[in-house]
Amino acid sequence: MRKRLTGLFIILLILTAFSNVAVAQDQTTLLWGMWGSPEEIAVHQQVADAYMKANPNVKVELWSQPWGDYFTKLDTLFAAGDGTAIPDVFFMSPIQKYASSKLIQDLTPYIDKTKMDLTDYWPGALESTSWDGKVYGLPRDSGVETLYYNKDDFDKAGLKYPTDDWTWDDLHKAAEALTVKDASGRVSRYGLAMEGGKYFDFVGANGGQILDDMFKPTECKLSAPEAVAGIEYFAGLMNDGLAWKDANLGQAGGDQAVFLSDQTSMFIQNASRVPALNAAGINYDVAAVPKAPSGGRQAGSTNGAAWVMSALTAKADAAWAFMQFLQSPDGGQAVYFSAGDAFPPTKSGANSPVFLNDKRGPANKQAWLVGAASAPPNGNGWFADWNELNSTIINPVLTSIWAGEAKPADVLPGVCDSVNTYLADHGYKK
Repeated sequence: MRKRLTGLFIILLILTAFSNVAVAQDQTTLLWGMWGSPEEIAVHQQVADAYMKANPNVKVELWSQPWGDYFTKLDTLFAAGDGTAIPDVFFMSPIQKYASSKLIQDLTPYIDKTKMDLTDYWPGALESTSWDGKVYGLPRDSGVETLYYNKDDFDKAGLKYPTDDWTWDDLHKAAEALTVKDASGRVSRYGLAMEGGKYFDFVGANGGQILDDMFKPTECKLSAPEAVAGIEYFAGLMNDGLAWKDANLGQAGGDQAVFLSDQTSMFIQNASRVPALNAAGINYDVAAVPKAPSGGRQAGSTNGAAWVMSALTAKADAAWAFMQFLQSPDGGQAVYFSAGDAFPPTKSGANSPVFLNDKRGPANKQAWLVGAASAPPNGNGWFADWNELNSTIINPVLTSIWAGEAKPADVLPGVCDSVNTYLADHGYKK
């Protein structure tokens, strides 16, 4: 009898072991890549947890990197060619270089097969995630910027809070009043912080352009009067000691860091900073980015980072199912909207009570809708050679302008000459 029981026990152990192996074999593991601050990554983890709870046969592992390392590490992984080490689904912006290099999958067949509705996206949102007439990415968010401001600083300075109708003149006056210097003349708090890469907020607001067409360019437009004036305004804030110089801002930890430490009273950024500011208990709000005085508009871009699928994934169906969840109002988008760290890429999402929740700051969330209504999809280049063109020709000269080493009117004509030569040499012709 004892031998029979022992035998039965052994059989049960074997069956249990085989059952565990079967479960492990049935489970799919997806690697999900993104950049972001610790607060942003925490929100992504909430999305992964929600998906795994609803889909216990799928394990989602996060592959998160700092912004400064993200693309270099991705490029290294793709160069090695090991599809198992590359995230199956990952953040990308812009997508055109990866699409033209066949590193990410054309999503159009999946969209058609599952009949995904694309009509609700903000104008330009899907244009910025497409290449050669096909969709390669699904916008996670819209990158429209707003003007964040510290209400306590405004109160102490006796200033009225910014409104969605502010112009550059209002911004300049406020920056002057809010900038604080010590006895030696050293600035201890700047009026404004803004990344140099967001200069198109001023160029576009003044009716200017970077290129004549950011999808199929043939000519540089940075030397046109409208563009020059926008860059002069932004550079002037830095050179007058009213705004952080771009390089110094980066060294200080970025706009969020200097805002939290009251080293700036205002900054211009997308919705990604909301969770950290709310967690810190900062008394703040937002307004639409100020317009040019001469009948300008808000010109931040409706495009944002997109979720893309690796061309080397062996789990395309599982990856697509996860991407659909990321875009679902009841799935990933509900988590992102409720956290407030992303402005919805769709109009219905932006107008939803989840995003407009008045129990979560900032109060004036309508500022993002104001910006999205007029924002063009041309703050970035949406063609394969944009990254190289921007990093080797445009950005180095802009960096010298932000540093106060060059005047826009003196150097931008030369930039356009170089850009035009590059475009012609690379087949971008009229």
